[in-house]
Amino acid sequence: MFGNSIKEIEAVVSDYFKGVYQGDVELLKSAFSKNAILYGDIKGEPYAKELDPYLESVKQRKSPKDLKEDFNMAIVGVEVMGRLAMVKAHLPMLGYNYYDFLSLYYSDGKWSIVNKLFSHVE
Repeated sequence: MFGNSIKEIEAVVSDYFKGVYQGDVELLKSAFSKNAILYGDIKGEPYAKELDPYLESVKQRKSPKDLKEDFNMAIVGVEVMGRLAMVKAHLPMLGYNYYDFLSLYYSDGKWSIVNKLFSHVE
């Protein structure tokens, strides 16, 4: 119904992974809805940001690629219901063991991340 949903969703998440790994803010921006909100838990500390402040923080830090880290990000699972999708992803990087729940929505002919929930897991 909404294109080749799984492949298109995986492509968006791949852009997200590459953007995070390379510190590529423009690639990251292309994966997210402009109104996306990010919530998380980093070693017990709450985290909440709109997209632009998140992108600025990515821009200011050294990327995993710059730090010569291996690329180990992976999709753990995908569920699609019509225009909605949920992706569970694993992003071990920068000394953290992150798991993300990415909510995607199909609008204007494409999938984009509208919400990111994440946590560092010991």
